[in-house]
Amino acid sequence: MKKIAVAATAVALAASSAQAGGIDRTRLGFGILFEKGNYMEFGATHVAPKVSGTYVAGLGGGSTGDMAGDYTSLSFAYKRDVTDDLAWAFYLNTPFGADANYGTGAYTGLNAKWQSQQAAVILKYKVAPAVSVYGGVKAIRSSATIAIPDALIRGGLQAVIANPGSTPGQVGAATILTGQPAGDLSYSATAASDTKLAYVIGAAYEKPEIALRVGITYESGFTHKFGTTEQMTAAAALPPLAAAFGPSTTNIEMPQSLTLDFQSGIAKDTLLFGSVRWSEWSVWEVRPRGYEALTGGNVTDFENDVLSYQLGVGRRLNDNLSVFARIGYEKSNGGVASRLAPTDGSKSIGLGGTYTKDNMKITAGLEYVEVGDAVDGSGTVFAGNKAVGFGVSVGYRF
Repeated sequence: MKKIAVAATAVALAASSAQAGGIDRTRLGFGILFEKGNYMEFGATHVAPKVSGTYVAGLGGGSTGDMAGDYTSLSFAYKRDVTDDLAWAFYLNTPFGADANYGTGAYTGLNAKWQSQQAAVILKYKVAPAVSVYGGVKAIRSSATIAIPDALIRGGLQAVIANPGSTPGQVGAATILTGQPAGDLSYSATAASDTKLAYVIGAAYEKPEIALRVGITYESGFTHKFGTTEQMTAAAALPPLAAAFGPSTTNIEMPQSLTLDFQSGIAKDTLLFGSVRWSEWSVWEVRPRGYEALTGGNVTDFENDVLSYQLGVGRRLNDNLSVFARIGYEKSNGGVASRLAPTDGSKSIGLGGTYTKDNMKITAGLEYVEVGDAVDGSGTVFAGNKAVGFGVSVGYRF
């Protein structure tokens, strides 16, 4: 039963980042804390999303083209026992990421990228034969860039004219629109790298004779404070706007999360496993000072928190080989979707296996995701989209 437990918990690496709410990419694998003896693991995941929409007639109709870029995430984990009751683990991974780029139609030139790296140290202590507590600290370093084309800037300024009280300082939207020929307006912003700390705390109950383990993990939120450089072609023409576009700090709140993981033997050589995860993505928004002065709003945000579910079965075929299958569901919330992440919920299925030989373990998995339909603020509909993810990990016990 123990070999099945190892195989099943590894499916999280295999392809769980194929599509996730917010800008989640990979999670810390707390199951490594429960590996027997000293252990290290290298992992890689490649995800190929396909996300496109259909413009409304007012934007010229036609397809947006595929706006979501492929990405590869690498991870490393090292776990070591200190005593029979105390262990620690070190992690490196990519927790968040975004790569949006429109090359067709009205949104051409709209692009954004978020990059991040994470290092974490987690301690686990067995307070009773069946109960463990764990916790630690993680450091997350992120940076971001965004560019917004003429058509979307003009749309934002026309909204300001229609609702003049919406823009602090009244920067003269009509003056900018009439003074700049079509195609001459553009906006870009660069958020310099920023590193912040957050904490992790959790507890688990185990019953090894039936491969049972239930764990709950809380990961705190934190706030990035990015040094921001904004550029706007018309900013110099209006002194109030020019002042707003000077060097500034953009605060972006990152979500807290709570995750329940479980696994249990349900028959000989067969394991049931899964998780429920809540992430507070409703706190996240990108609101640089100059852009807010220009339009009275933010660049992008998420309206809702994200709630996701996973359920799977693992089966040992022999002493060396185990296989597993998993389904996933992420709740759809409706509302207005961000153009930089125009999805709403998902359904997925993943398949994989683990091969164990002596002290080495190799796990591979493939996941297919149906991405939930979404509608952005202009009425552009993103429907019928998908993602495919493939992951592999190599673990070694010593």
